Amino acid sequence: MPSRSGNVPSACDPEAPLIYEIRIQGHLGQDWTGWFEGLSITLADNGETVLTGPVIDQAALFGVLRKVRDLGLPLLSVVCLGQVDAPDGNG
Repeated sequence: MPSRSGNVPSACDPEAPLIYEIRIQGHLGQDWTGWFEGLSITLADNGETVLTGPVIDQAALFGVLRKVRDLGLPLLSVVCLGQVDAPDGNG
């Protein structure tokens, strides 16, 4: 039976945010960063925009994807890059 976790490593803390890379067709300006909840915006030479950054949970991810839909720009891919590194509590 296939895993339901997709690309998320099995050792991930389910409470920790994950870093996502979301590719959309077309270019967005940097002024959209606030609307995309602090995700970084990178304009690729091939005409794509890459949104990258931590997303706190699945509800927040769906919120970002809803905003992409509302812009009317085609969604090309959503990739989980891994867990946000937790700060070392050892001081």
